[in-house]
Amino acid sequence: MKMNEGVEWAVHSCVNLCFIPGEAVTAKRLAAFYELPTAYLNKQLQALTRAGILSSTSGPKGGFQLAKAPDKITLLDVVVAIDGSEDAFRCTQILKAGPGADEKADYRKTCVVSMSMRKAELTYRRELAAKTIADLVAQVESTYPETAENTRGWFANLKS
Repeated sequence: MKMNEGVEWAVHSCVNLCFIPGEAVTAKRLAAFYELPTAYLNKQLQALTRAGILSSTSGPKGGFQLAKAPDKITLLDVVVAIDGSEDAFRCTQILKAGPGADEKADYRKTCVVSMSMRKAELTYRRELAAKTIADLVAQVESTYPETAENTRGWFANLKS
């Protein structure tokens, strides 16, 4: 399974927005922080906005802010906003083409391969649903105590 690189960008943007609460930050400024292409990051930020994770304000003081408290935004919320909610594994029931196959069987429910893949994906989704942006912020602040202040300073000193 491969996640879109926009997931990484979106999660980092949400964490950075936590360090500068109450301030709307443009896609251009968020992109400059990691030297990312603004147009592509903006697509990710718009997806987060459509999902209700961010809010967007237009105009000279416009930009993006968290639309929810960081403890209400899970990593799964971000992944689904960027990559969609479709299952990573899709059983096409190839067993129906095999010798002795039961044409009436729903192999998505009885196939050992399908069940194993679905179980693994459920574990993956549970882990993402159990971790919030607030959890990441707390871990960053604990592990790298200077990060929040450095991030606020960087954005405060950035022109435009």
